[in-house]
Amino acid sequence: MNHPVTDQLQATGVPVNVLEPGFYGTDALGNEVFEGDPIYVVNDEFFLKEALIYESTQLLELLGAEEKRA
Repeated sequence: MNHPVTDQLQATGVPVNVLEPGFYGTDALGNEVFEGDPIYVVNDEFFLKEALIYESTQLLELLGAEEKRA
Protein backbone atom coordinates (compact mmCIF):
# COMPACT_ATOMS: atom_id res chain seq x y z
CA MET A 1 0.00 0.00 0.00
CA ASN A 2 1.47 3.34 -1.10
CA HIS A 3 1.04 6.72 0.47
CA PRO A 4 -1.16 9.07 -1.68
CA VAL A 5 1.71 11.53 -2.13
CA THR A 6 3.91 8.71 -3.46
CA ASP A 7 1.19 7.69 -5.94
CA GLN A 8 0.82 11.32 -7.10
CA LEU A 9 4.59 11.66 -7.55
CA GLN A 10 4.75 8.49 -9.62
CA ALA A 11 1.78 9.52 -11.76
CA THR A 12 2.65 13.17 -12.45
CA GLY A 13 6.08 13.92 -11.01
CA VAL A 14 4.56 16.65 -8.81
CA PRO A 15 3.30 16.21 -5.25
CA VAL A 16 -0.32 17.07 -4.46
CA ASN A 17 -1.00 20.78 -3.80
CA VAL A 18 2.61 21.88 -4.05
CA LEU A 19 3.40 25.06 -5.97
CA GLU A 20 6.77 25.79 -7.49
CA PRO A 21 9.04 27.94 -5.30
CA GLY A 22 8.50 31.60 -6.06
CA PHE A 23 5.27 31.06 -7.96
CA TYR A 24 3.33 34.37 -7.90
CA GLY A 25 0.26 33.39 -9.90
CA THR A 26 -1.27 33.24 -13.35
CA ASP A 27 -1.81 36.52 -15.16
CA ALA A 28 -4.99 37.59 -16.94
CA LEU A 29 -3.76 35.97 -20.16
CA GLY A 30 -2.88 32.62 -18.59
CA ASN A 31 0.89 33.11 -18.27
CA GLU A 32 2.68 31.77 -15.20
CA VAL A 33 4.30 34.56 -13.19
CA PHE A 34 7.10 34.06 -10.67
CA GLU A 35 8.34 36.36 -7.93
CA GLY A 36 10.59 39.06 -9.37
CA ASP A 37 9.06 39.00 -12.87
CA PRO A 38 8.14 42.42 -14.29
CA ILE A 39 4.36 42.83 -14.53
CA TYR A 40 1.83 45.50 -15.42
CA VAL A 41 -1.03 45.99 -12.94
CA VAL A 42 -4.33 47.62 -13.86
CA ASN A 43 -7.79 47.28 -12.29
CA ASP A 44 -6.82 44.36 -10.01
CA GLU A 45 -5.45 42.40 -12.99
CA PHE A 46 -1.80 41.78 -13.79
CA PHE A 47 0.04 40.95 -17.01
CA LEU A 48 3.48 39.42 -17.50
CA LYS A 49 5.52 42.09 -19.28
CA GLU A 50 7.72 39.67 -21.24
CA ALA A 51 4.65 38.04 -22.81
CA LEU A 52 3.36 41.34 -24.23
CA ILE A 53 4.25 43.03 -27.49
CA TYR A 54 5.33 46.68 -27.45
CA GLU A 55 1.93 48.00 -28.53
CA SER A 56 0.25 46.09 -25.68
CA THR A 57 2.54 47.65 -23.09
CA GLN A 58 1.87 51.09 -24.54
CA LEU A 59 -1.88 50.51 -24.36
CA LEU A 60 -1.70 49.28 -20.77
CA GLU A 61 0.33 52.35 -19.79
CA LEU A 62 -2.22 54.58 -21.54
CA LEU A 63 -4.95 52.89 -19.47
CA GLY A 64 -3.05 53.68 -16.28
CA ALA A 65 -1.28 50.39 -15.64
CA GLU A 66 1.70 50.47 -13.28
CA GLU A 67 4.84 48.47 -13.95
CA LYS A 68 5.86 46.50 -10.86
CA ARG A 69 7.73 43.38 -9.80
CA ALA A 70 5.73 40.29 -8.92
